Amino acid sequence: MQERQAPPQPLGHKGPRAAILVELKRAQRLTATELAARLGASLNAVRHHLKELEAESLVAYERERRGVGAPAYAYRLTPAGEALFPRRYEETLMQLLDRVVEREGREAATTMLESQFDALQQRLAPALERASEQERLELVTQALADEGFMAEWRRADDGVALLEHNCAILAVAERFPEICAAEERFIARTLDATVERQSHILGGCGACTYRLRFRAGAVLATKENG
Repeated sequence: MQERQAPPQPLGHKGPRAAILVELKRAQRLTATELAARLGASLNAVRHHLKELEAESLVAYERERRGVGAPAYAYRLTPAGEALFPRRYEETLMQLLDRVVEREGREAATTMLESQFDALQQRLAPALERASEQERLELVTQALADEGFMAEWRRADDGVALLEHNCAILAVAERFPEICAAEERFIARTLDATVERQSHILGGCGACTYRLRFRAGAVLATKENG
């Protein structure tokens, strides 16, 4: 069973360069050697693509000391590189929200935003009704991935982690951080799990990470026995 959902491709890119951009989006900082290992590509090929991406101002590197030896060159996405990943909406939606706030108040705008998660839960409800914990996790993660959040889940030492490597509504969340709490409630309801946010894109982290706890660790047991 695969734990990763297929991420959206960065706009205007495909092939090896797109794969490099996606890996940097997931991990934030990687050396050329680490990228080559993740992609199953030659180090020379990865360096060539990194050089071209750097020329396009989509990636940059910083010297990092990692243990013993000379500093390594760790690559990361630049703001231009980050902008290649989908953030659906933006100007039109923000104008709409501003009008709602002006006419009906901030609470009305927040309620409207939160209703999107309610609608998503309703769409998932038939599939979730008889699903196991593992199936629920896969359905919810895929739904978030389809919305542009670059979602995936992983096993962790203390349970399960749900990660979102991209905020598909970042401009909205910056103005209305209440939507982040609504998302957390959506995940808890649809997965029937205890949810704790451990990292937050709005807080400057590379991803939003949620720690999930299911009844008696059912998800992990299912995965190990599957």
